[in-house]
Amino acid sequence: MVRNFIHFCSDSFKYSLSGKNLYHVWMGTLTFFMIVGAFFYSKQVTHGLVVTGMNDYVSWGLYISNFTFLVGLAAAAVMLVLPAYIFSDKDFHNIVLIGEGVAVGALLMCLAFVTADMGGPERAWHLLPGIGYFNWPESMLAWDVLVLNGYLALNLFVPMYILFQRWQGKTPNKKVYLPFVFLSIFWAFGIHLVTAFLYAGLPARPFWNNALLGPRFLASAFAGGPAFILLLLGVVKKFSNFKVDAQIKSKLALIITVAAQINLIMLGSEIFKEFYTPTEHSISAFYLFFGVGEHNALVPWIWTSITLNIIATVTLTIHKFRSNPKFLYPSCVILFIAIWIDKGMGLVIPGFIPSPLGEFVEYQPTLVEVAVSLGIWAFGLFVLSVLVRLGFAIEQGYLRKNQNSN
Repeated sequence: MVRNFIHFCSDSFKYSLSGKNLYHVWMGTLTFFMIVGAFFYSKQVTHGLVVTGMNDYVSWGLYISNFTFLVGLAAAAVMLVLPAYIFSDKDFHNIVLIGEGVAVGALLMCLAFVTADMGGPERAWHLLPGIGYFNWPESMLAWDVLVLNGYLALNLFVPMYILFQRWQGKTPNKKVYLPFVFLSIFWAFGIHLVTAFLYAGLPARPFWNNALLGPRFLASAFAGGPAFILLLLGVVKKFSNFKVDAQIKSKLALIITVAAQINLIMLGSEIFKEFYTPTEHSISAFYLFFGVGEHNALVPWIWTSITLNIIATVTLTIHKFRSNPKFLYPSCVILFIAIWIDKGMGLVIPGFIPSPLGEFVEYQPTLVEVAVSLGIWAFGLFVLSVLVRLGFAIEQGYLRKNQNSN
């Protein structure tokens, strides 16, 4: 078994190095951004977090904004797993490994962004149970560490087992992997709810003290995540011989549309709550949407997000547009960008402004933060590209034990 697994890993590694010129150009481009990101990260490690735009007042910036968004992207895999295994939908069953590949790539990026935000990897020992100050079960951060790493383990084990068995020419035993599949379904909801509770549980930050924060995290995740998966399927269809059935796109588009509509309704409820009867705790919302005095750095961000969100949701709501790839794919791109802005610059940053003492210190990401973030995104896309390509090769029989494949 161990020898076979080593052989499997060796074959997978060799296959990931082969491919057409376009594949090598894509992977080379991602490698370039990873190297650039590593260079700027070395500057951060050398000089400290002073090279970032974060400060004593705004201690979470672009890194945690990306982390929050990517937790939702990872959780969105359940939108493929749920219908595939619970409702026995054959269409989704054919692409479920893509969703799990997206989850693995997103979770690895989450861990990388947390590491970057801590200032250096040597500080990660504080989060290790029994070694550092884990503070479990009191700390929501400790719960977040558990659910994220647990979900990563589940999304590594299930596809790895299935692909390993099929590489050997065997049929995967459902009794082995199905219990973990069902567990991952509940776990997917947990990772984003725990992340939402991490924010909502901070009493000194009234902007986050919202009962709708958890449900809205899920709604935005189930809109932006499937939108990314749908775009990925479009790329796969164009650059490979894998057939993406029209029904798959139709079902995913419907999921995206409903989730986007619910997300907008919840956004409207939050806006009503903040501005219909404003209190002293509404100052962060006023700063975000309209600015306070000369402090208005986030106003263009949030209104851009809302505008893009409305455009994408309205377009997807119209069946004629939703069923037309010329409108569907651009709408998914617009929605993805809108949710990225909303979950980052529209959620994380305004929670710190003003400070509990009423001081306004604005935040703008620096070149170091942007470069490191692009490097981490390139790393995640690199891993996802390898996993998706490898998964298709094994699923379609191109890569098998004792078989040379190019």
